[in-house]
Amino acid sequence: MTTLLTGATGYIGSAVLDALLADGHDVLAVVRSDSAAERVAERGATPLIGDVTDVAWFARVLADTDGAIHAAAPDADPAAFNEAVVDAAVQAYGATGKRIVLTSGVWEYGDGVLADDDPVSPPALVAWRVPIEERLLASAIDAVIVAPGVVYGHGRGLLNLVTDAPVTASGELVLLGDGEQRWSLVHVDDLARLYVVALTNPEAAGRVIASDGAPQRVRAIAEAAAAASGAPGVVAEPADATRERLGAAFADALLLDQSADGAKARSLGWVPERASVLDEVVPATA
Repeated sequence: MTTLLTGATGYIGSAVLDALLADGHDVLAVVRSDSAAERVAERGATPLIGDVTDVAWFARVLADTDGAIHAAAPDADPAAFNEAVVDAAVQAYGATGKRIVLTSGVWEYGDGVLADDDPVSPPALVAWRVPIEERLLASAIDAVIVAPGVVYGHGRGLLNLVTDAPVTASGELVLLGDGEQRWSLVHVDDLARLYVVALTNPEAAGRVIASDGAPQRVRAIAEAAAAASGAPGVVAEPADATRERLGAAFADALLLDQSADGAKARSLGWVPERASVLDEVVPATA
């Protein structure tokens, strides 16, 4: 199976590349530079330098593949970027039965106890995703949208906003807000395996939340990090102060209280191997 992958040099995409290769896929990795091409080739993929926002070009590339995973996350204008990917996929895949897996995020569900097929209620930061995804799901394409929880692992990801937070004069870690919000989380390696399931399992459809099933309060994560590092504890921060420190839109996403068990992913046979983010925090900060 020839699988096209975008974002193959990124945090999530590089893990997806390894998972695809381990599953026996021939991976065509679309990259934007010679250096990126060299990196993915060294890992076993076939690189192709190009611009996915060139819809006509990208549609031609997609037409010669058996399926695709879109894991790229550009720094600038992600809405236009994803619009172009969907435009090309609609042209290339149509009613062919070929599947594309698009990356989203758990934040688009808003606050609460979350189920995969719940209506979405995104904060401003990610509201742009919804119309693009709805257009894809309403098309003739066989599409799956993976919505990762807060991704962690290998010392990267948003977890560092908690474990490497600013400290007070007395050494306490500063929380994101009061820290009582729950985060639904997933280790990047487990997430990568879910992408392969989403691409290959004929029962996969619609939105699929990637969550290890063990949501944690931000306060608990920070307290574990503080204990492991010898810090005296943690201290709450007013929500408005968090917004001022990190920007209102980003802070409002980080302050969401979300609990997801990832039931649909498990129904497809995915079993996360990393049971709790706390297992990562303690050794990572000790």
